[in-house]
Amino acid sequence: MSDHNDALQIVRHSAAHLLAHAIKELYPSTLLTIGPATKEGFFYDLLPTTNFKEEDLPLIAQRMQEIAERNLPITHKQISKQEARELYKNNPFKLELIDEIPGDTVGLAEQGDFYDLCKGGHVASTGLLKHFKLLNVSGSYWRANRNNQALQRISGTAFQTPKELRLYEQRIEEAQKYDHRKLGKQLDLFSFHEEGTGFPFFHEKGKILLQLLKDDLRKELLKLDYQEINTPIMLSVDMWKQSGHFDFYKNNMFFSEIEKQEYAIRPMNCPGSILVYKERPRSYRELPLRLAEFGLVHRNELSGVLHGLFRVRAFTIDDAHMFCTIDQIKQEVKNTITLVRNTFAKFGFNTVKIFVSTRPEKSLGTDEYWQKATDALTEPLKELQLPFGIQEGEGAFYGPKIEFHIEDSMGRTWQCGTVQVDPFLPKQFDLSYIASSGKKETPFIIHRAVYGSLERFIGVLLEHFKGNLPFWLAPVQIKLLTITDEQKSYALNILHQLQERGIRATIDESSDPISGKIKNAQLERVPWMLVIGAKEVESNVITLRYRDGKQEAGLTLNDVLIKAEQYIKNYTI
Repeated sequence: MSDHNDALQIVRHSAAHLLAHAIKELYPSTLLTIGPATKEGFFYDLLPTTNFKEEDLPLIAQRMQEIAERNLPITHKQISKQEARELYKNNPFKLELIDEIPGDTVGLAEQGDFYDLCKGGHVASTGLLKHFKLLNVSGSYWRANRNNQALQRISGTAFQTPKELRLYEQRIEEAQKYDHRKLGKQLDLFSFHEEGTGFPFFHEKGKILLQLLKDDLRKELLKLDYQEINTPIMLSVDMWKQSGHFDFYKNNMFFSEIEKQEYAIRPMNCPGSILVYKERPRSYRELPLRLAEFGLVHRNELSGVLHGLFRVRAFTIDDAHMFCTIDQIKQEVKNTITLVRNTFAKFGFNTVKIFVSTRPEKSLGTDEYWQKATDALTEPLKELQLPFGIQEGEGAFYGPKIEFHIEDSMGRTWQCGTVQVDPFLPKQFDLSYIASSGKKETPFIIHRAVYGSLERFIGVLLEHFKGNLPFWLAPVQIKLLTITDEQKSYALNILHQLQERGIRATIDESSDPISGKIKNAQLERVPWMLVIGAKEVESNVITLRYRDGKQEAGLTLNDVLIKAEQYIKNYTI
C-alpha cells in the first residue's frame, strides 16, 4: 500500500471514531460495536434504541463537524482488560471483543470525553477530520452473522483534502445520474418487485442483453474446446456438506425439503460439474476436461445489502470447471487469463488490474498446499509479464484465486473475473482418472468465471456506457423512422431485410412527427436510426442518423448492412 493510501486509511479510521463520538453525544443510549475503515471509506455498526433513518444523517454529520472544530487531541494507550471490562460493562459487543483480544491489555483511543477500543492509527486531532461525507444507513448483523443480533450500519467516506472530497462528490453525482437501476427502468430491461425481494425480473430487451453476453462468450469457449453442461438448481444437503459449502455458506443458502430429505438451492455450481465428471471413469487422454455452465445460483443476502443488479439473491455465473493434471495447470491458467482480458477488451475495459487473493482465516488444507496452489497462479502471471498485487486473506475457503478488476468510464473499479486452483474438492469427492501409467490419479480443478455474475456485469456495463450500449450489444440496434405513413411499406421492406440478416431492428409505427420519433429513439438509446421520407423512397436510399445526432444521407440498404456487419465483427464501441 502506498504512503498516500496508508494516510487515507488513517483518516478514514479516525472518521469512524468521529462518527461514533457524534452518535454517543446525540443518542447516548446507542451501543457501539465495530467501526473500521474500508477501501471506499468507513462505517460503524450500531444498536440504537430507535432505528436511524436517512433523514438523521445531516444532523449526525453536523455534530461530527462540530467535534472536528473543537480540534480535540486524539490519543492512544493500553489499558488492562479488567479496566476495559469496567468501561464497557453495559456493552456486550465490546465485552466479547475484549475477551477475544490476546494478552492482558487492550488499546483505547480517546478524544475529549469519548473513548473506543482500538489498535491505534489515528490522525493527531479531530481538527484534521473536516473532509467527510455520510452516505447511507443500512442493516447488518453482529459479526456479519444473520444468527446474531441485527444492527444498523452508518456508512461514510473521508479524504485528506477538500479537492478529493469534491471530486468524489462529482463522481457520485455522475454515478447517480447513470444509476443502472434508473437506466434499467428507462430502457425497459429489468425490474424488481416486492413479491420477490432481491430477485431480478428481466424483460424482453434485458433477456436479449443477457443472451448476447452468453452467446458471445460461447463462441470463444467453443474455440477453446469447452463442453457446455446444465446441472440442477437444487441438490441434497449431503452434497453440500461433502463439498464444504454447507459449513462455510449455510447462512447464505436457501433450503427445501422433499419427501423428508433436505435439499439446498445451489449457491455455486461446482458440485454439479463434479457429478458430471464422476458419471464414468476418466482417462488422462480426456484431460483437460473443460465443463462450462451458465448456472443460476441463489444466495440469501441480507436485505440491507441488496443493491439493484450489483447485489441480488439470484444471479447467473458464467462458470467453468477445468479438470486437469498438475502439469496442465499452468497452461490452463494462462489460457484463462488471456480469455478474460480479451473478453473485457471488447467492452473497452483496457485497464485491467490483477490481484492474487491468498489464504483466508477460515480455510481448508495445509500451509504447504496453499503455497503450491498460490504459486500455480502467480507463475503464469509472471511468465505473461503481467503485474499483479496480493490481497492477503481474500481467497476462497478451498483455494487462492486470481481476481480481475476492471476500470469503467467513471474511474471506478469492479471485480469481475476469477481463476482458482483447487486440489481440495477432487479429494473430497474421490475424483480420479487413469494415468498413462495405468494407475489412478487425482485431478486438479480450476474454477473460473469471466463475467462473474452476468447480472452484475450488465449493471456495470449500463453505468460504464451510461446506457448507450455499443451497436453489437444493443437489444435494439436499428429503429426505422418514417416521416409520414406513405413511406411505411418501403420501411417495412427494409425492416424485413435487416431482420433476415440478423440485425435487431424495429419500426416506430406511432403517429408522432419525425422530431418526436427521433427523440423517443434517443431516449431508448437506440444506436442507429434510419430516417425515411419521400426523397429516400424516390431515390431508393436511407438516411442513417447516429445516436449522437450525426447523419449520413444517401446510403443504400447494402451500405447499411456492410457497416453494421463491420461494427458487429469489430466490437465497435
